Amino acid sequence: MARQCDITGKTTQIGGRYSNRTRATQFNPTGKVRRKANLQKRRIYVAELGKTVIVDVSMKGLKTIKKNGAYAALKKAKVI
Repeated sequence: MARQCDITGKTTQIGGRYSNRTRATQFNPTGKVRRKANLQKRRIYVAELGKTVIVDVSMKGLKTIKKNGAYAALKKAKVI
């Protein structure tokens, strides 16, 4: 299974490195880089269900859970 946030759906992104030499020569020898999402494995207690759920969630996903509540955020993301 790919590394993906259970709440927001964030995954890895592919981008380019950048060197200051690029501006002078129009040549980019730095290549590609894979930027990974900031995923954390967290145990979240859902009061409506009376149990804890283990989710792989990004920091933005944790802020979403804090704002909307655990049950609403996990239900909308179809985790529970």
